[in-house]
Amino acid sequence: MNEFSDEELVARALESGPPDPSNPWLHELFSRHQRRVVLWCLRYSANREEALDLSQEVMANTFRRLETFQGNSKFTTWLFTVCRNHCLNAIKSKASRPESGGEELLLSLAAPSGPSIEDRLTQESQLELARTWIRDSLDKTEQRVFVMHFLEEIPLEAITRAMGLTNPSGAKAYIVSARRKLSEAARRWRSQHER
Repeated sequence: MNEFSDEELVARALESGPPDPSNPWLHELFSRHQRRVVLWCLRYSANREEALDLSQEVMANTFRRLETFQGNSKFTTWLFTVCRNHCLNAIKSKASRPESGGEELLLSLAAPSGPSIEDRLTQESQLELARTWIRDSLDKTEQRVFVMHFLEEIPLEAITRAMGLTNPSGAKAYIVSARRKLSEAARRWRSQHER
């Protein structure tokens, strides 16, 4: 089935009748994109387990709404839109509930298997530092392009189309600008912490 495009898989899945989880066309389609959906969900949730749960919900939602895919765009563009909308709704819902106070992080740090607590804290602090640099150094468009390209592994041409970028270089210009700004943020951080 590797020779079929995503759009061809959707068409064949829809031709074979009502959506059915055992449909081989759907199975192939979703197995191709499951990792990407998890990465997209991780963009909205800093918690890995929550991102995995969100990705399962997105896949189920996509499965139920597959007939609404009209083929006017690439399947991945449509899938990203479904994912983004679902994650934003989940964030809004979570924001209306009281926070847990960090118990999830403490439980994950106390887990008996995997990296040591020190390694996990180092990794968490490096991730938080990277998030801070991205948030503080890049404008909103640069942030979106950077995350979509490097975390979600979306090609620059697809990002240019999906975001409707009209500048001559498209998404590539935002990547170049983001790299320059992040390099400068890293240089400033090093100079402050090497004293």
